[in-house]
Amino acid sequence: MRMRGNVYWTWADPTLHHQTHEETLHDGTHIDVQVRLSRTGSTQLFLGVYARSGMALYEEAFGSRPSESMYRALAWGVGRARRIAGDLCAVDRNAFS
Repeated sequence: MRMRGNVYWTWADPTLHHQTHEETLHDGTHIDVQVRLSRTGSTQLFLGVYARSGMALYEEAFGSRPSESMYRALAWGVGRARRIAGDLCAVDRNAFS
């Protein structure tokens, strides 16, 4: 079970329609990327990276992704979440080298 951080709870609004991409990476790290349209029509994005245990390693929210569709913002967010997860994994490996 994921333990959401403050960034997620500040961003969350269950009344807005959203699309989600969830993925578990080879090392058990989990990414969660969500995109939605705000009440004013802005594309908004959330991305989270979680340890295998569910602990939040990184969360980031964007209140607006100007000139991006939901699909485009979601694709960008998935790529960013994968890069962040990879960077966090590299830091862990180097810490124990």
